[in-house]
Amino acid sequence: MNQHLPDETVQQIINKLDSQAQLRRTWALVGGVSAQVTAAEFEQADGQLQRVVIRQHGAADLAHNPHVARDEYQLLHVLYTGGMSVPRPLFADESGAILPSPYVVIAFIEGETLFAADDLSSYIAQAAAQLAKLHSTHWQGISFLPASAYATWFQERPTTLDDSLQEGHIRDVLEAAWPLPAINPVSLLHGDYWPGNLMWKAGKLAAVIDWEDAHLGDPLEDVAITRLEMLWAFGQEAMEQFTRTYQTLASLDDRNLPYWDLCAALRPAGKLSSWITDSTVRHSLREKHHVFVEQAISKISSNSSR
Repeated sequence: MNQHLPDETVQQIINKLDSQAQLRRTWALVGGVSAQVTAAEFEQADGQLQRVVIRQHGAADLAHNPHVARDEYQLLHVLYTGGMSVPRPLFADESGAILPSPYVVIAFIEGETLFAADDLSSYIAQAAAQLAKLHSTHWQGISFLPASAYATWFQERPTTLDDSLQEGHIRDVLEAAWPLPAINPVSLLHGDYWPGNLMWKAGKLAAVIDWEDAHLGDPLEDVAITRLEMLWAFGQEAMEQFTRTYQTLASLDDRNLPYWDLCAALRPAGKLSSWITDSTVRHSLREKHHVFVEQAISKISSNSSR
């Protein structure tokens, strides 16, 4: 979804913010497969230029939650006012008066996502600190968020398993252990905390974006997702540094982390080819995924023998 909304439509939307605003330009932003994202620059009545982002969620998100735009706005409001590095939410509209499906408007974030950092240690430290802050804060007004859906993953196996990512073996281990004992307080989770959702400017983490997968659950679920993504993006030592830094700040009971690592390892099963078109990159990610899975299973075996 890399097309942007028509200018006349965007003009109507920004007029909800400022009736005297004059649209200057629009451009598409990458929204993955989940949303159509349009950036807009407009001139206010006083001559100042402002930029906003219009995020219109796709059919899959709406099928899962028809109020995903409203909920994203409400969550961003809680996080922004609570001091998290997130985009400032402006409004959500699910009336259908301008667009046929709900959308949320947020302030434009100056910055970029990075998959190569000049100071990787600082990158990792800041990413870990922001996630620890998310998990360690007692947020008010988020009861509308759903609980983790991992329990449903093991109710019925897919007809076809992804042998290239050891899906059957992973499921064997998890099905034998599920449900995991609740040993950490339930907290707010981002649900997709990876380098592609971290915006950077001048070496500083400017914002965590794309909160449509937010839910409530064990913080280790988020940690495991990020561990695999850090391994994929930056390698083993970066993953370990992220884990050490996070654990120092969050002080969680990490006994179940190997199981959550396996849950994270299930996420790309059957999807990696659609995520990554380059066969050489896919091969590299599969090799790192194999190491990640084997480390988790080895840890589980070691803990069980004690």
